[in-house]
Amino acid sequence: MPVAHSLSCSKTYGAPRRPFEKSWLDQELKLIGEYGLRNKREIWRVEFTLAKIRKAARELLTLDEKDAKRLFEGNVLLCVWSTLEWWMRRR
Repeated sequence: MPVAHSLSCSKTYGAPRRPFEKSWLDQELKLIGEYGLRNKREIWRVEFTLAKIRKAARELLTLDEKDAKRLFEGNVLLCVWSTLEWWMRRR
């Protein structure tokens, strides 16, 4: 009997454009050692998440200050950012 999957099919990370550049390799290796990550995909996942947050912030800044979407999503974005900041301080 088939099982229905309700998983999201959206991207969770983006690989670098130049994966074998020496400076990137050294920087990623340093981050893996510093934070105890398992692989480079975990670094890419965090970078992708931060890029999505920055993109959403840029889009909100283009809207009018009194716009309802900017007010609501701006508060949500600040909550997400403060949660991420809390997690970073905890490490």
